[in-house]
Amino acid sequence: MAIMITDDCINCGACEPECPNNAIYEGGVEWAISDGTSITDDYVLEDGSTVDASDKQNPVSDEFYYIVPDKCTECVGFHEEPQCAAVCPVDCCVPDPEREEDEAVLLGRKERLHL
Repeated sequence: MAIMITDDCINCGACEPECPNNAIYEGGVEWAISDGTSITDDYVLEDGSTVDASDKQNPVSDEFYYIVPDKCTECVGFHEEPQCAAVCPVDCCVPDPEREEDEAVLLGRKERLHL
């Protein structure tokens, strides 16, 4: 399951540099699959749409830091636990109950993002 940031976020930014997938963005900032990954071509998002890796996408949140689910691997293959949750001072980085994924799916995403 991907990690999400709740509205308890205090916008401290401690989580952003810890993400090995560059999946965390400041509220209101556009994101791209290519940010911090090795993807350079088209990429199929979880909703089935295909995007150019460098195309900027709309922010998930305009108010708080957010995690792009298509880039989150819960740090599987990098660390023992999600690093955003480990450093969050207010414990607002939590599992997203709408995106339950097993380790094989998360490892597969890691391999696609980091060829």
